Amino acid sequence: MMREGDGPDLGPIMIKKYANRRLYNTAASSYVTLGHLSRMVKDGTNFVVHDAKTGEDITRSVLTQIIVEEEAKGQNLLPINFLRQLISFYGDSLSGLVPCYLEYSMQAFAQHEGKMRSLMQDALNGLFPFNQFEEMGKQNMAFFESAMRMFTPFYGNSANRQTQSGSNTYYAYPLREASYEAGLEELRTRINIMQEQLNHLLREYSNKEEQEN
Repeated sequence: MMREGDGPDLGPIMIKKYANRRLYNTAASSYVTLGHLSRMVKDGTNFVVHDAKTGEDITRSVLTQIIVEEEAKGQNLLPINFLRQLISFYGDSLSGLVPCYLEYSMQAFAQHEGKMRSLMQDALNGLFPFNQFEEMGKQNMAFFESAMRMFTPFYGNSANRQTQSGSNTYYAYPLREASYEAGLEELRTRINIMQEQLNHLLREYSNKEEQEN
């Protein structure tokens, strides 16, 4: 999980990017690569990247480059359909909601990161039924697809469409006429549904541990 920085009184490390594309860590007084920056992110080291000539903050574009490199290594975290849907939001009137949705959903996932790792390990060791974990994954994928379709400008003009997965039902429909606040509230509701599914699974896991002890 991301830490706030290198210390209570220290701000983010300054990385400068030069015209030759070389990256310079001003704190360590050494040149670094995107691989080094990727490790810094995983270690929780906070940094910003500025263009050495103009002083422009280019942190976002550099982090995006790191993602591209990681994806090229073969461990793909970004499904093709997700990327296509994400691209379709650029320039759309509701594009302002997408960053909030992505950040909120990742925060919800990160809150249970430790338990998720334990569940995965126990599932691999045969201590916890993997099919329950798999079912939760399918339901959450249905949730994500439904929520993303909700914003897709090309989804269509038909009435509310319904996506069924397991015991949960999600509704996907265009929100082109909805206000920002209404759309944000809808996202929170959908994410809360997903979080409740995870909480239910974690409660089952805790009860199982208590019974075994």
